[in-house]
Order: sequence, then C-alpha cells, then structure tokens
Amino acid sequence: MAAWDLSVAVEDLGADAPPITVSVTSDLHIGGVILKLVEKSQVKRDWSDHALWWEQKQQWLLRTAWTLEKCGIQADAGLIFMPQHKPLRLGLPNGLNLRLRVCFSGPVFRTVLGICKMLNIRRPEELSLLRPVEEKKKKKDKDLSEELYDLTEVPLTSVSRPCLYNGMPAHFADSPKTEKVYKMLSVSQPAPPPEAIAKLYRPASVVDKAHIHSRWLDSSRSLMQQGVQENDRLWLRFKYYCFHDLEPKYDAVRLTQMYEQARWAVLLEDIDCTEEEMLLFGALQYHINKLSLSEPQTMTSSPAMDDLDSALQCLEVKLDGADSSPQDMLENLTAPELNDYLKIFRPKRLTLKGYKQYWFKFKDASISYYKSREESLGEPIQQINLKGMNLSPSVPPQEEQYSRWMAACRLASKGKSLADSSFQSEVQSIRSFLAMQQTNPNTHNTHTDDSTSINTHSLVSPRYSKKYKAKQLTPRILEAYQNVAQLSLTDALLRFLQIWQALPDFGISFVVVRFKGSRKDEVLGIAPNRLIRIDLGVGEVVKTWRYNNMRQWNVNWDIRQVAIEFDGNVNIAFSCVTADCKIVHEFIGGYIFMSTRSREQSNTLNEELFHKLTGGHEAL
Repeated sequence: MAAWDLSVAVEDLGADAPPITVSVTSDLHIGGVILKLVEKSQVKRDWSDHALWWEQKQQWLLRTAWTLEKCGIQADAGLIFMPQHKPLRLGLPNGLNLRLRVCFSGPVFRTVLGICKMLNIRRPEELSLLRPVEEKKKKKDKDLSEELYDLTEVPLTSVSRPCLYNGMPAHFADSPKTEKVYKMLSVSQPAPPPEAIAKLYRPASVVDKAHIHSRWLDSSRSLMQQGVQENDRLWLRFKYYCFHDLEPKYDAVRLTQMYEQARWAVLLEDIDCTEEEMLLFGALQYHINKLSLSEPQTMTSSPAMDDLDSALQCLEVKLDGADSSPQDMLENLTAPELNDYLKIFRPKRLTLKGYKQYWFKFKDASISYYKSREESLGEPIQQINLKGMNLSPSVPPQEEQYSRWMAACRLASKGKSLADSSFQSEVQSIRSFLAMQQTNPNTHNTHTDDSTSINTHSLVSPRYSKKYKAKQLTPRILEAYQNVAQLSLTDALLRFLQIWQALPDFGISFVVVRFKGSRKDEVLGIAPNRLIRIDLGVGEVVKTWRYNNMRQWNVNWDIRQVAIEFDGNVNIAFSCVTADCKIVHEFIGGYIFMSTRSREQSNTLNEELFHKLTGGHEAL
C-alpha cells in the first residue's frame, strides 16, 4: 500500500507546539501509529495512559488492533494524542469540592466506578454525574469562595475494597492533608448560615426540578464525547433511589453523603414535607451536628473481625432454628396473618361520622374485611391486593395496632408477606418514628446552653425561616430533639434517611414530556418502582404505571420517542421536552437493573447487564 502522511497533535507538548507528522499506510494499526508518535516525539516518559482522540468524530480510538482503514481515518483526520485520565473538579452532596484525576475515555458509568472506588463509596451504580446548575446572578460568584481540595496525586486503587488503616483507606492515610479530606467526606459538616442557604438555587416548581434532572450525563458515553473538558466542574449525586446493602461499618462515606443529599433536598425544598416532619428533620440535624463535632470518627475494623461477626450471625440463626419444636416449625411453615377490628374512613357530605368498624384479615399480600369476626369464615366484603400500592401514613389512635398493620401493608406493597424476616424491624421502625413525634414531658427541662447554641434557621427550609422567628422555632425543635437525643450518630443518620424515604415525593425524578395524541406538555415522574403522569396545570397525579406490569419499552431514536407496553394491552408513547429521551430510557433501565441485585451477589456488579438495559443503540 502507498504511504501517506498523518499529522497528530500531542497534547503534552503544549498548545503552541506543531503537530507531529508520521508516515503511515492504511493497513497500519492504531497501536503502530502510537509507537511511531512516541518514537518521533523523543520524549522519555510513561505513555501507557495515552490514546488517540478523533476531534471531528468526537470519539476515542481505543481498539489499538484496528487498522486506519477500518477506523475510516484519512490524511485530513484531526487526531490528538492525549492522556485518558485528566483532572476534574467534583462537587459532592455535602458541598465539598474535590479536584481528582478521572477517566475521560471510558463510559461515564465506569468513570463513576473509579471515583467511588477512590472515595470508598460502595454500590457505585446508584450514583452518577450531572452538570451543575448555573447561578442566575453572576455577582454571587464573588461571594462564593469555594475551597478546592486537590486529590490528583492520590493513586487510583485497583482492588474492589481498599484496605483500611485507622478507619480510612490506605491511600488517604499517606498525609495529614488527605486524612483531613477523608474526615470531611465521612463526617457530616455543620450547616452554613441561613444567608448562605438563601443564596443557593431552589427549584420553584416541578418544571424547575425537571430542568435539573435533564442535566444527568449519559452513562454509556465518555466525558469527552459529552463535551466535558479537563478541569470542568461536575456534581456527583445519588441518581437511583434504591439503596442496597447499606452497612454502616463499611459505608461511612456513602452514608454521610446520602444523608447530606437528603438534608439538602429538604433544606432547599426539593422535596415537600409537613411542618412536623421539618421540625423532626431539624432536631435530627442538630443532634447529628453535635455528635459529629464531639465523637471520635475512627472506625477500626479488621477483615478477620468482620468474618467473625458474619460467622457468629450465621451461627445465631442456626441455633435459633435448633431450639424449635416440630410444632413451632410447622407453625412457621404456615403463612402468618393479622386479624383485628379496624375502622374504615369514608368521607360523607351530610354527616360527620365517616368511620365504620369491620373485622379485618391480613394474609400474604392481601387485606380482606368482613362485617364481623364470626363472618370471617365466609366470603369477604372486599379483598384488596396491596402489591405495588402507594401508602400514606396517618395519625394513629392506637400505636401498637397501627405499627403492626402499617408494617404489613408496607411489606405487601413491595410484594412481601408477613413471613418475611424484615417484618419485626419494620414494626420497630414505625414505633420509633411515632415515639419521636410525641411530646416529651421533660421538654421544659431543656438545658439553656442548647437554646443558645442552636442555629435554628440553618436547620429548616427558607419557607419556615420566613414563617417563624427563631424564638418560635427553637423551643419546638428542642422539644423534638428530646426524642432523638439518645440516638447514636449512626442511628441518627439512618433515622433521618428512613423519614426522608417515607415522604410521599421521595425518589421521584421529573421530566417534561408530550404524550402521543396530546396537545399540551405534562410531567412524567420517574420513581424507583413506577412511572407517574402529572398534570402540569394543577399538579395532580393523572395516572400511575408500575414497572412490574411493564412488558417492554422501546425508544425510536430517529423521532426521539419512548414507547412502553404494560399488561392489559396498555400502551403509552411520549417525546421529551426538557431532557433527551436517553435520560428517561436510562432511568427506566437503571431501576430495573437495581431490582436484579441481591445480597448474595452484593460484591459483584454486572456492568454488561447495566449497559444492555440502559445503553440503547447510541451506546453501540
């Protein structure tokens, strides 16, 4: 074959340096081109991280065995020889800003895996990168002096779970500077003053929230392919609200960042909550802040002790079963059920009496009710399957009864029965939540130093800061604080997350769409277990579709339309207004992927399956 000249710019030589010209033939492979470049540059250094970037096509040439002809490269191709790992400025949920070296050539999904491995965050598939929200007023930039912590010299680890040294990964224990950064990652930071909170961007409507959710990067494509340059700023956030296998012993950073994302969602009114819930959130924040400043944060644990703990737990389970009599074992094989007199509330126009008592039976994932206990052997008045149902909590007159029945309903909505091992922990969680909402008789004995040290308006959203003065909020937050003051730091963080997850709007990402056949824009809410159609005019839910009723979904990439088929010949189709349809496709596929994870395979991540469910044809 005839030889021809190929000019390649070498980024390390500087922007003003002329490109290097090498003589090639069309059957020369990419690796051969790189070898010629390195030899002709006469620069002795480690080039192993470098690769060729094709600027016009916006793609990396990573298959070094492919020939120039197979890649379609001709003499006029503008190639750049550059490092695959470059510095990136990363904003974390707790407001910490890091500068670290990340992969610009692989899919964003793999880049996030590398970031989380460095920061010691397990279950990295739950997180992703998005572009920051720009501030509308440029003058604010002068006030915000962001401190940037440089971690570009921290080596990238190749092990799945880094070795801990004094409670932190070994690569953070090399210097006092990196130790300080890890402590900031794994310990909750004090809230900024109310003035700083007031300056931060707050979504004013569901459309504003939809614009934020349109900023997620495509997990299938690289940072370079999406226009991200060296030293650009991105946010790392939890994208999928399915928090799997949360272990406080190993998840100090993950738990803290999850709490911070939840806290800022509440403070910036990204999620709605009642006044009582806001006061409880404020009390928990105050408690967490106090403990974070006072408790030593070293979590010393060795793999040997962890294995011993695991073995003891297994032994405990076996011993529990060994003491059971044949009769007990037979009873355990029978599906448990709940039976009790409960009241149904049906609002009536002409009378105040909306409650009527019935005998209720809860079995498997269904609830049935009868006129009386005696008639429960016959056909019920109504039987309701709770699988996939939405549950709204109420104020219970009888807490013990409420805790058991509400726990049963929650499990049933997830497709679980009363025989599930999590039933008792669910009951206890509801009991604890109810206890925290009660007025404590010792409230008036609150120490005076609490009322003087608390920065009340930093613990509630601006809506309540404007509604109440500090002297009105402080005693109410301290009253709620008495109910959580005995919690450990880890339990307080977990309790905050539990209450956050129980909010009606928890975990919903919004996209403005246009349904096929409709003339108006509507909002599509994407939740961990369902899709929600919302009327943009009045903000009411029009229709809900469950993932477990979904037969298939397709994307027409030419007209950018998503089509979904559900059981019962239900078909919907829509185009996206505020986001690319790839974002919706990735959310749906991502949540289905999250549902395939199990505790038995907790340490293995099926990256191939994730890309099959979320990639689409553009990924290929």
